Amino acid sequence: MKLKTADLAKLQYSLIAALLMAALGAGSVFFSLNMSQAAKLARNAAQAERNEFAGKLDRVRSEEREIKQKSAVFAELQKRGVVGDEQRLEWVELLKDIRDKRRLIDLQYEFAPQRPLEIAPAGTPAGAYAFYASGMKVQLKLLHEEDLTRLLGDLRQQAAALIQVKACNVSRVPRGAGDSSVTAQLQADCLIDWITLREAAGKPGTQK
Repeated sequence: MKLKTADLAKLQYSLIAALLMAALGAGSVFFSLNMSQAAKLARNAAQAERNEFAGKLDRVRSEEREIKQKSAVFAELQKRGVVGDEQRLEWVELLKDIRDKRRLIDLQYEFAPQRPLEIAPAGTPAGAYAFYASGMKVQLKLLHEEDLTRLLGDLRQQAAALIQVKACNVSRVPRGAGDSSVTAQLQADCLIDWITLREAAGKPGTQK
């Protein structure tokens, strides 16, 4: 079958039209793909923004809970009298009261100068407050070990300070060494820290 010149002209127009249709189709596909990719990127960006906001909200809530917990701890320390300058006169009176109440045979003690502790206080603004410790050497004559545990328990419950036992050595008293009407069986030698919380040194109104 032979194509005439007129047929070629008609076929040429058809080919051009087909090419145009193909180009339009390809353009539509490309445009759709670009739109889909753009929509996907927009969704990802929106999701990332939501995740970031949710993360910030969680951090705010966590910080709020932490502040409330620390505030409660600080309030409890204030209630116990731990916050502020050391109260050595009250501590001495407390030791005397415990000695008399527990009928301890002999209680000797000596306080050392107060020193700062390198620990961060909970529930206070950073750098505003600091812990300080007053060390105490105590020597106690005992009928039995419960005398020591009762003394330490009374101090922890009643002292206007946090009580930390650094060391405690219990030994038997040699026979004939006691000069009391009630003979001691044991002797305890302990190192105890009386810890208080007050404004850090160097801030206005604080002791140096």
